[in-house]
Amino acid sequence: MPYSQNYDVLIIGSGGAGLSLALKLADHSMRIAVLSKFALTAGSTYYAQGGISAVFGVDDSIESHIEDTLDAGAGLCNPEIVRLTVTHGKSSIDWLREQGVVFTEEQTESGELKLHLNKEGGHSHRRIVHTADATGKAVSLSLIERAQEHANIELFEHHNVVELITSKDAEKRIVGAYVLDSKMQKVKTMSARVVVLATGGASKAYLYSTNPQSSTGDGIALAWRAGCRISNMEFMQFHPTCLYHPHAHSFLISEAVRGEGGKLILPDGSPFMQHFDPREELAPRDIVARAIDHEMKKRGIDCVYLDISHKSEQFIREHFPTIYQQCLEYDIDITKQPIPVVPAAHYTCGGVLTDSYARTDIANLYAIGEAACTGLHGANRMASNSLLECLVFAERASEDILQKLPGILPLPEIPEWDESKVSDSDEEVVVSHNWEELRRFMWDYVGIVRTDKRLSRAMSRVELLKKEIAEYYSNFRVTSDLLELRNLVIAAELIIRCAQQRKESRGLHYTLDYPETDNSKPAQNTVLTPYPADRG
Repeated sequence: MPYSQNYDVLIIGSGGAGLSLALKLADHSMRIAVLSKFALTAGSTYYAQGGISAVFGVDDSIESHIEDTLDAGAGLCNPEIVRLTVTHGKSSIDWLREQGVVFTEEQTESGELKLHLNKEGGHSHRRIVHTADATGKAVSLSLIERAQEHANIELFEHHNVVELITSKDAEKRIVGAYVLDSKMQKVKTMSARVVVLATGGASKAYLYSTNPQSSTGDGIALAWRAGCRISNMEFMQFHPTCLYHPHAHSFLISEAVRGEGGKLILPDGSPFMQHFDPREELAPRDIVARAIDHEMKKRGIDCVYLDISHKSEQFIREHFPTIYQQCLEYDIDITKQPIPVVPAAHYTCGGVLTDSYARTDIANLYAIGEAACTGLHGANRMASNSLLECLVFAERASEDILQKLPGILPLPEIPEWDESKVSDSDEEVVVSHNWEELRRFMWDYVGIVRTDKRLSRAMSRVELLKKEIAEYYSNFRVTSDLLELRNLVIAAELIIRCAQQRKESRGLHYTLDYPETDNSKPAQNTVLTPYPADRG
């Protein structure tokens, strides 16, 4: 019995980017499907604490926001994309408020209410619009609620994409995707005139990450196998401050804590950031993460500490209620004691190469949010520019899709998924073992500080894992875990390949073999083009 569905637009991912796009398209009489690999709230947006950068302060300006972004990006940002994104900051916040997102406000001297703005690393002004310290949760829940109310949007939880489907026409175009319904354990054929990748990043390639389980580079791997170019994957951002506790999984201590005066200290209580950068705790994330990594390795310590306890209890509980409560669960009272922290993989600055309308190399295939490489972040994403990018490029993609959709050719017949030659696996341990091995050697060899030798070791192991996983994939029915592992090993390979090509240290890519930035020529993006062998 055929197990297929037909849509105008298929959006893979239910975070800030995917749901924003769905809502922007939904009033235009079309069938839209939004897929979520797990629950709708399982993506990175829901867990984003900090906020969204936008110019609202009277002493701030668009030009200043552009300058800060370009500075953080270490010579690799596309200035036109930076200007485009920053210019849409205020309108993006206004749109979210229309969707029901309530942001933290403060009272002016005249008694009026205005948005409260935080300051974060790399920003020269207060310009972070936020909902206390749980901005992503507020955004996510509001967008989910609006999408659930809309008759033209169908939301699918526990649906994991197996492979994108492209046409055999002279001009290759996207025509849909094979999708595993994890609850039914069946693979559906979902055809669509437009497909959008909004799947997030690949930080789960690393042993320690602030990201949820879903961040396995799915969209990046799917696009690569379909034939899209990938860019700048060497620039994996490590958040400097993840809670260090044996029972705390991936809990992020927001940059806003440092923005409000939190000090990084060693176990003996002495500060150390003054030795690394004049901006101290408010230096860009790559500098802070490397400084912590350096101190931990030099002194043989397991973590450093972030201390905000010099602020009043009322201030801390008001500004950081989520962090306060979460730490309290681990017997850490942040109003009285410092927080143990370590760096952790946090954000993928590279991804699927796109243009200013989020278009990829394949006709009618778009990529938005963390899965895309738009040119905004360059070699290092500045804090709170990511949710802004989600909103701006959802808007850009919607404009292009609405213009193109009427002229897209009818969809061809798509064959059903064939699993007649595979069986159920009796060796699930292979998947869990390979997953563990991959994340450990990526942390050890392709982490905050790299060398040619470490990268070479990592690549040897990736090649072995790829063969094992390909063999397993050929013989057994797909599971969600297997699909994630298959994508993650490709994401890891792309990170390593990009890192091997960059013979300098720049932004988030720091190598002991080339510790200086090469300023002898203009900075170049790393671009990888898939060969037919990469598409298997």
